[in-house]
Amino acid sequence: MSSTFFIPSVNMMGIGSLDEAMVAIRRYGFHHALIVTDAGLAKAGVANKVAKLLEAQDIQATIFDGAKPNPTVSNVENGLEQLKLSGADFIISLGGGSPHDCAKGIALCAANGGHISEYEGVDQSAKPQMPLIAINTTAGTASEMTRFCIITDETRHVKMAIVDRNVTPLLSVNDPSLMAAMPKGLTAATGMDALTHAIEAYVSTAATPITDACALKAVELISANLRNAVTNGGDMQARENMAYAQFLAGMAFNNASLGYVHAMAHQLGGFYDLPHGVCNAILLPHVESFNASVSQARLTDVASAMGLDTQHLDHEQGAAVAIAGIRKLSLDVGIPGGLAELGVKLADIPTLAANAMKDACGFTNPRTAEQAQIEEIFHAAM
Repeated sequence: MSSTFFIPSVNMMGIGSLDEAMVAIRRYGFHHALIVTDAGLAKAGVANKVAKLLEAQDIQATIFDGAKPNPTVSNVENGLEQLKLSGADFIISLGGGSPHDCAKGIALCAANGGHISEYEGVDQSAKPQMPLIAINTTAGTASEMTRFCIITDETRHVKMAIVDRNVTPLLSVNDPSLMAAMPKGLTAATGMDALTHAIEAYVSTAATPITDACALKAVELISANLRNAVTNGGDMQARENMAYAQFLAGMAFNNASLGYVHAMAHQLGGFYDLPHGVCNAILLPHVESFNASVSQARLTDVASAMGLDTQHLDHEQGAAVAIAGIRKLSLDVGIPGGLAELGVKLADIPTLAANAMKDACGFTNPRTAEQAQIEEIFHAAM
């Protein structure tokens, strides 16, 4: 079976990589950037910092800070309007998953025309997006380097999964110094998001030896560093290791895709506007319990990568150890215990499950589910 490996052509990592990226941007020959970010980063002065670094390279910048958490169709449309007014010839996304996804939507529509909803699904665009450079400030989503773009349709209350080779950024930047100010809750949520990426990619039906290597190393790094990153945000070694971990997890799922955790979490985000990483963290052990009957050996590998003792265990026992380890890590970093704490209502579960069945991320889950089984997983996660 053939496979294709997607990744940005250039990826800069480590402390100081932001300054290095500015030189690279100048060498591309760009003149005017639309910086797509969120209000928090704009208010904190991070967007202005990037704009000044660009100015030092004789590159103008216009800041669009309208990327909301769980970015919407209207966010993309507003960004497109700002792009036209600015006359920018490339886009910089600055932040975590929300600004990156919003920027991807803007860049894709800018090059291909039409409405962002036309690109829902897999490889629906005809042309590469407008040049996009993604500067990351969190360690979790890996949206700075993937071909995934998640946009909320506020009319239908669903998250549209756009999986398209043409939304892969030109250049990604992961400078841990931009991540040091992340609060504990965001560090935990994004870290568990990265763990979910790695595990779902490892048990995916589209996994390859390349994605397996990336996924297991990501699990190892997250298990060894996330607790420290949460409790001591100034631990730059932990921050840097988490930056590498989320990138490795991104390499894995960008090519092996995901599973029912993401298919279900997208519905919670679209329906209730809930934080994606938290939803993933709560759902992950329940979905892997469902998957365990066909993924015992792979989940045993996950347990080993987490540093858990599986030496004298069979695969059924190893899978149980992995699931217990996921629960323990989630608890240790302060993730809520169930969906009910987030305001999810039992009456909405049939609708959530029906929408999850249509989500492209579920197509590579190792065990196929009926809607009733997805509903059961939602119930178990309450």
